[in-house]
Amino acid sequence: MTTFSLNVPNFGTTLAEDSYAKLVQVCQSAEAAGFDRVLVTDHVVMGSDNSAYTWSAFPTEPDANWLEPLTVLAFVAGQTKTIRLGTGIVIAALRGGAVLAKTAATLDLLSGGRLDLGVGTGWQEREYEAAGMDFGKRGPLLDDALAVCRALWSSAPASIDTPRLKFDDVYCAPRPAAGIPIWVSGSLSKAVVRRVATWGDGWIPIMGAADDDLREGIDVIGKAMADLGRDPAELQVRGRLTVVRGSDGSIDLPATMIGAEQLLESGATDVLVALAAVDPDPDAAMAEFGELVAAFAKVTR
Repeated sequence: MTTFSLNVPNFGTTLAEDSYAKLVQVCQSAEAAGFDRVLVTDHVVMGSDNSAYTWSAFPTEPDANWLEPLTVLAFVAGQTKTIRLGTGIVIAALRGGAVLAKTAATLDLLSGGRLDLGVGTGWQEREYEAAGMDFGKRGPLLDDALAVCRALWSSAPASIDTPRLKFDDVYCAPRPAAGIPIWVSGSLSKAVVRRVATWGDGWIPIMGAADDDLREGIDVIGKAMADLGRDPAELQVRGRLTVVRGSDGSIDLPATMIGAEQLLESGATDVLVALAAVDPDPDAAMAEFGELVAAFAKVTR
């Protein structure tokens, strides 16, 4: 199944109007227009030095609002009906596996099974320092968090035995009846490939990944999944859509959808567009949603 997702900024001032009622309005508008999913992102604390963020200019000042993503999605869930609710990503290790498992399962239950849990390690050392964790061990900490989530969601009683964490005879309810899809972000390092193949339903390529990177990743991760007895055809993959503009500044839908077609041909199953890429003015962006979704639907017929 091919899906179309909207990245909604849960940070800064863009959607801060009326205590972020504008954010809910954008999500409701996305649902009405036919987007399949809205995504929000994560930072728990911010340091003053953002130089480790290498993909573009960091979008906020250190002291700007950055709303906790799972709380935002819980609020949005109560004011929408069908649109899927995703994190892209949440820094899973900072919550700890047991707390994350409980929070995610609760949100999934109350939203009617609409949660997609995108996870990653993050890039900022200060967040791990603030949580009393070793940034150098962020990969293994994420592994433990995912192992705990899967165990607590699927077993009663549940048990875990890793080099860093051990427990048994514990119960954690609610447990998601249909499971919660986990999307793992990262490059094609051995650790990320293993993480996606072991626990992931989806892969979120690193920012800036090209179409060829998607093809390579799908092949590498697919082989790793097959080695574990999993069906590579079930892997979901996210691609980021570039919005092309004409000489008058309006969206060039045919040119933009060529990019969507190329992402799908490269193996993407979910195409993500950022709200600000549609238009920096959220009201103007919402006015474009219908035509954008309709154009994408024609590509996927």
